[in-house]
Amino acid sequence: MAKVRSLYLGAASLLLAAFIVPQTFVPAHAEQIAATVNATVITSGDVAKRVNFLKLQRAKGNLKQVATQQLVDEVLQRQEIIRTGTSVSTDDVDAAFARFAKNNNMSTEQLTEILKRAGIGAAHFKAYIGVQMSWPKTVSGRYGGGNGRMSNEDFVAKLKENNGQKPKVTEYFLQQVIFVVPESKRAKITGKRKAEAEASRKSYPGCDQAKVFAAGFKDVSIRNIGRVLEVQLAEAQKKLLAGVPVGGTTTTTVSATGVEYTAICKKREVSDDFSAQVAFQTQDLEKAKEEGESPDAKKYMEELRKMNEVTIR
Repeated sequence: MAKVRSLYLGAASLLLAAFIVPQTFVPAHAEQIAATVNATVITSGDVAKRVNFLKLQRAKGNLKQVATQQLVDEVLQRQEIIRTGTSVSTDDVDAAFARFAKNNNMSTEQLTEILKRAGIGAAHFKAYIGVQMSWPKTVSGRYGGGNGRMSNEDFVAKLKENNGQKPKVTEYFLQQVIFVVPESKRAKITGKRKAEAEASRKSYPGCDQAKVFAAGFKDVSIRNIGRVLEVQLAEAQKKLLAGVPVGGTTTTTVSATGVEYTAICKKREVSDDFSAQVAFQTQDLEKAKEEGESPDAKKYMEELRKMNEVTIR
């Protein structure tokens, strides 16, 4: 019986929950061609491995059909990744595999053995990881992802859907105060630095005087974040800022660089084109998360399925 945690790779997750791993895995029959994507063959053995993979994810439905379609889509994605030169390296994949093992309190050898006994194999899992890591880069390269904007055509369509009304969005101008903690001293001084940071909040003079304020402390830096829309913030950041007045600061948090808190320099409600586009885009992305695929990725995949020769037997 093996109990391990969850891994999230892009939009997909692998749940290696408590399960009994068979001692051996023997294919029921010789491999046959299950599907072809252009000149690439997907065998019944490939499908069997993915079915076992889906079982660990506790997937429902016709697993053979789901497995075949996933593998077809991954071949299409892999071919496009290669064509566009957006593949992560083998080292990146190996590092992700090792992190997954470590996060689940296993060595890579133990994880390899578990995957083998489960009828999946490390190679199959690594191929999956490679696509999951590379595909977002490919989509981003195609559609310029990450800028929080949508096309003018899509924006006009969204406005029509919303009866011409632009959503009101809270706009922040933020500043971070960071009590730096060197990695080598993290375990030793983080508690002390957290106490110092909490105490300093009482005397924080506001964003304009922050640099002079920081000079009175040892190893404190000021980072001007600038303009940020509330819809662009992660849920944890929204909760930290909730109820904080202009000129005030959030409670402290421990980050990779040290102990930090955020100050609100300015705050207002806006309803311009930029904020409306970001708000509409965020709504689309949230909906896509529920469906498990971004709008751009979905559009991209639809194009690839039409452009390429796919045969499922």
